[in-house]
Amino acid sequence: MGEAERAEPAKLIVGGISGDRVAWGLARELLLERYGPLEFEAGPIAFDMTAYYEGEMGKGLFRWLVSFEQSVGQSEIAGIKHETNRLEAGIAAKRNWPVSRPVNLDPGYVTLGKLVLATTKDQAHRIAVGEDIYAEVTLRFTGGRFEPNPWTYADYRQESYLEFFAKVRESLRAELRA
Repeated sequence: MGEAERAEPAKLIVGGISGDRVAWGLARELLLERYGPLEFEAGPIAFDMTAYYEGEMGKGLFRWLVSFEQSVGQSEIAGIKHETNRLEAGIAAKRNWPVSRPVNLDPGYVTLGKLVLATTKDQAHRIAVGEDIYAEVTLRFTGGRFEPNPWTYADYRQESYLEFFAKVRESLRAELRA
């Protein structure tokens, strides 16, 4: 019988989508209050590879990527996804926005071997991780770099994203060596 192995800590990341910089600013501040100081930040990056969110979020969307100084346990991701959903709902309720969903927050984590994203939607390549939340390995680290999977979202395939996650991975690697 194999012995259970404790999962190494991971670096929490959040990918935010919004067409409203004020809404993103509110989300960013709430994320800082909840998860502590940012370590890395990228954006705004044009979110124009799909029209999927335009019905509820409008046109002219941008993506922001943030990572946090404090590591998290990999098993915390389901609770974190519920928390970011509550943050989204709270922002939407704060004022009369011109769209029904002013911000979308997609949490995940980076380990030395992968980027995992959490979602509320099940698919063949996702697994339930608890509390009605699913997760997928969006990127895998192989050959010295992050590589996409067949199901990886188009924007997460962009070189600027891969470079961002490589920086996050390097920070985690240094932390684990310390």
